[in-house]
Order: sequence, then C-alpha cells, then structure tokens
Amino acid sequence: MKIQSRPPIVPTTGSAQFNCQRVFLSRRRFIQSASVAAGALAVPRLFPADTAPRKVRMGVVGGGFGTDFQWHEHPDCEVVAVSDLRPDRRQKLQAVYRCPTAYNSLSELVKDPKVDAVALFTEGPNHVRHTVECMARGKHVISAVPAAWATLDEAELLLATVKQHGLIYMMAETGHYQQSTISARKFWRAGKFGSLFYCEAEYQHPGLEVLYYFEGQRTWRYGVAPMHYPTHCTSQLISVTGERLAEVSCQGWGDDSPILKDNAYGNPFWNESAFFRTSRGNTFRVNIWWKGAHRGTERAQWIGDKMSFYAPHPNGLGPVIVRSSEQIEKDDAGFERKAPAFERYQQPEWWKTDLLPEPLRHNSGHEGSHTFLTNEFVEAVAHQRKPAVDVYEALAYTVPGIVAHQSALKQGERQRIPSLDPA
Repeated sequence: MKIQSRPPIVPTTGSAQFNCQRVFLSRRRFIQSASVAAGALAVPRLFPADTAPRKVRMGVVGGGFGTDFQWHEHPDCEVVAVSDLRPDRRQKLQAVYRCPTAYNSLSELVKDPKVDAVALFTEGPNHVRHTVECMARGKHVISAVPAAWATLDEAELLLATVKQHGLIYMMAETGHYQQSTISARKFWRAGKFGSLFYCEAEYQHPGLEVLYYFEGQRTWRYGVAPMHYPTHCTSQLISVTGERLAEVSCQGWGDDSPILKDNAYGNPFWNESAFFRTSRGNTFRVNIWWKGAHRGTERAQWIGDKMSFYAPHPNGLGPVIVRSSEQIEKDDAGFERKAPAFERYQQPEWWKTDLLPEPLRHNSGHEGSHTFLTNEFVEAVAHQRKPAVDVYEALAYTVPGIVAHQSALKQGERQRIPSLDPA
C-alpha cells in the first residue's frame, strides 16, 4: 500500500496534553494554510472481502481508552508503533499490543514511515487538530468520539482535510455497533418496524467529576457540555435508518456547582435534553445527563407503527419487542383498545457470529462494539473502501450536538442543523 507523504499543514507540538487556548481553532487560518481539493473521498465503495494485500500497520496514540481495542488480534493488522505523553501509558500500550516501538508524542509517531494508519484516542478537543496532523503525513485515521468539538468551523475543517488528502477517516462510535443497535438495524432493513416515526436515545453518566482532575490539575473533561458528546445517542437512530437530524430544540439544567461557573467551555449545564426533527419529518428525543438520581446507561428505543424495539433499561427490564395487534382489551377506565403484543427479546451476541473474523469473536467493551470497530477500520484500510462511520456519517452524529447546545444556551430556541453531506 502506497503511503502518501506531504508536509504538515500546520505546525503542531503533537502533544496530547489539553490546552484550552488551542481548542477553539480558527477555521479560516487552517483552510488558508491548506489547498483543499474539491470532490468526494478518493476511495471506492466496494472491494472484495478476501485476504488483504498486506497487513495494515497501525500506530496507536493514547494509552487510556486506546488499550481497549484489538488491532493486534486482527489477521490483517499489526501494531508497529505506540505513543502517549505519559511514560506509564506508553508502557501499557506496548504491553497490550506487544509493540517494541514507542514514541513520546504523536508528532514523532507520524514521521515513522512504517505506520500506515493512526488510531487517535487523545482528548476530545484535540481530535480535529490531530487528524489534520496525521493526514498531512499520509496516515489514515480512526478517531475516538466526537469527530469535532465545539464549533461548526472545526467540523468543516475536518471534512476539508479528509477531502484534501483522499485518505480513509473513521470515527470509533461504539453506539453504531452495540448489540442492540445491530439488531435494530437488521429489523429496519427487513421492514419490521413499518414506519419508524419516533426514537429515543439516552446517555446517562452520573459521577463524571472523578475524571475532571488528574494530579490536581483540571482535565479536558472539566465542565464539558453534555451535547458536545452526542454521538453515543445520535448514532442509535442515524446508523439504523440513515436519516439526518434537521432541526433541534434543546433545554439544559444546571445547579450552583462551581464547575458550571468556571470552565473553559462557558457551559452552565450538567444535563441536556434535545428534541430533534429528522430529515424524514420524524421525531427523535435525546437525553445526555451527567448528574442526578439516575443510573448510567447508553440505550435507545425505536418506535414504529408495526413493531417497536426497546433496548435493555438500567432499572432492570431486558430487551423487549412490542408488535401491533388486533386483539382487544379494556383500559382502566373501561374503554376498549387494541392490545399490542409484548414479548421479551433474546438479544443475540453478534460478536460470536461470522460478522467478525474468528480471532475477534469475543466480547469487548461498550456492549461488544470494540471488536466490530477494530474490524471495520482494518478492512476499510486494507481494501481501500469507505468505512461504515466515514467522515460524513461521523459529522452527521456530531454536528447536531453542537447545534443542540447552542439551542440550550438560548433557552430552547429552535435551531436548524446544517448538512455536511455531499450534494
């Protein structure tokens, strides 16, 4: 596989350390420094699923979440370099991936000609900057979520960068491959839902404050706006039906915590709840909550006129299917109504099936999604095809959250969501 070599677009330290002055980048400054080519990605959509031409040589950056993937287990991949600013995390990456080559920074790793692709598990505010740096050196990229951070300018810069270099970009969104989402996608493709007119998704993560400090210093997570981390929810609808989110009204809730009064993002909310209208005129409700008397979960429920599917609830109810029925019952007021048929759904463990190569058929993080993300990116690079969560899909998951947060800051004012899909 020929690796393109280009000079860096912008100077960067390659540091994975969060620096809030460098987060909110000027799109104009970046785009003026890069001659952005027009047109779609220069990768064909389909390739035969046979043995790869040669193994994909991965570089893995970020020794926290970055150790939770299976690059070394995929038959068409090998980890040839790792990097983290912290020595303990570099050593952990080396141990997990059995990799002798370690670099002190991303900037050093991307100069290694042996590296074909980089797995970026750095801080959220740095994802676009680091993707720019990797692609300027001819590296394909899989990035942790979200694709872009707090501004539409960053989203546009990411898209321009991927277009310019014609390299493969994928976002590692776990919601796309959760076992319940795979089931919902299969139901949708088989026409089981009928008209899927409503969906709900929720990401509840109380107690995030434990991640706000490291060795007495604030981390990038300190005070992060909930809707700037939307992809665990938005993927649950968009990856099933393909529709886009077109408009939003969002409300936020906060308290008197000093974290909400003094953070780099000017964010006053612990929790945000958004009501979206989709490109097909359907309704999608999203809750992202960091605080309160609720249990942690990443789940969704898909409501159709013929069938509905409810992912497991954190309060104990397992996966459920409800089907429309002609059976008549009486409600508690004595009125007759149709009684939908209720059944428990035995959730398949899709990671055990031939959806994955045999070495990856084991349970993994985030409801079995990590091995799927590993496999999808490796196969996309090995066969030079478009990955499932390409840059357009990634931005379709990410951009609605940026706009929703702006709506919440304006007391729920309805906002239109721009589409970055190709015309």
